Amino acid sequence: MLRPALLAAALAAAFPAHADADLDALRTEIRDMKAAYEARIQALEARLQQAETAAAQPQPSPETQTRGGFNPEVSLILQGRYAHLENRAERGIGGFMAADGHEHGGGGRGFSVDGSELVLSASIDPYFRGYLNAVLADGEVEVEEAWAQTTGLGQGFTIKGGRFKSGIGYQNEQHAHAWDFATNNLVYAALFGEGYAQDGVQLKWLAPTDTFLEFGAELGAGGAFPGTNNDGNGAGSVALFGHVGGDVGASNSWRAGLSWLRAKPRGREFEGHDVNEVETAGDFSGKSRTWLADFVWKWAPDGNPTQRNFKFAAEYFQRKESGTLACDDADPADPGLCSGGLAAPFMADQSGFYAQAVYQFMPRWRAGYRYDRLFRGDVLFNGADAGDAFESLADHDPKRHSLMLDYSPSEFSRLRLQYTLDQAMAGVDENQFYVQYIYSLGSHGAHKF
Repeated sequence: MLRPALLAAALAAAFPAHADADLDALRTEIRDMKAAYEARIQALEARLQQAETAAAQPQPSPETQTRGGFNPEVSLILQGRYAHLENRAERGIGGFMAADGHEHGGGGRGFSVDGSELVLSASIDPYFRGYLNAVLADGEVEVEEAWAQTTGLGQGFTIKGGRFKSGIGYQNEQHAHAWDFATNNLVYAALFGEGYAQDGVQLKWLAPTDTFLEFGAELGAGGAFPGTNNDGNGAGSVALFGHVGGDVGASNSWRAGLSWLRAKPRGREFEGHDVNEVETAGDFSGKSRTWLADFVWKWAPDGNPTQRNFKFAAEYFQRKESGTLACDDADPADPGLCSGGLAAPFMADQSGFYAQAVYQFMPRWRAGYRYDRLFRGDVLFNGADAGDAFESLADHDPKRHSLMLDYSPSEFSRLRLQYTLDQAMAGVDENQFYVQYIYSLGSHGAHKF
């Protein structure tokens, strides 16, 4: 065995003195590499944390990914019809005050353009979505809907503000091109003219349950019939609604709802004839309360509606109004009930319903039947039956029968034939025939249930 002194001498000979410096340099290089590696690990951990935080926030849709880009969904609905109507007289609904809602430019005899709709919608940012629906008819543009809706509140809550179709009832949120018939049902025609729109705000909550369950509340200006534009700071209308629904097996689904609408009309215009055939104009001021109950059932084999499907829908309403009706004869020289002006108490308690069934019996072909019925109920003016004073409010329960057949060459076009036996006015049984076309151009979102 070598002695320590000899071993040290041998090592010194094998490793020169400059070896210590090389070892120190190697140690320094290893320390630097370790520090750089740790720094990179820390940077990756920070980026991972940022990514996890961003993933928890609402994400913008593809059209908002490009900074400063404007790429909304755009669609154009072309809709028109030919109507063969027997009665040349102005049409109304007997026993009910005429609702002044628009009819998309249609409603007359012969050819007409029901109204073309231009629709734009897009995500505004990660927190809001915007929607615009403008109706083009008879050289005029009407903003039917223009709203912004939240997308990131969470917990099932959404807030919508602007002009929007109210969530009450079933058909109310549908645009005319989504109707199953060429004409509106008598319930909505009597209650709203076409449908009820709010200029205001809507809060909606969708419950996190397997059964579909949603509740909503709305505050609005209340300018649409049965309300009026009161030019006030407060809410002219309040609406509440709730819907529940679910599936029954793989082939059936349903939805039921209950809604309530309160409006405060001030000077709501009224035109008609008194019992002496004298033209009379006036206005109503008071309170209007409406209840709506709706029910929908859909069937499609194994949930696939492309070959065959069936839909049943029905809605019932109860409306009560009370206040003051002021009237005046249009021709003061022709004596009538309202000569010189008259303002007296007015009260109405009225109801009605519609029920319809539509069956797609083969791809692209559907047939449907709808029955409408209104009940004039109690209508009192100045303590007596209003029918004794006004011809248009005479005791009559309007009704209609409608049959339709439509063909859809594709999901973007539809042609429809319809026959209606109209008994909406007292003493008038009118046969009505309609031919309608509906074309959809561009991107168009799916319709509601």
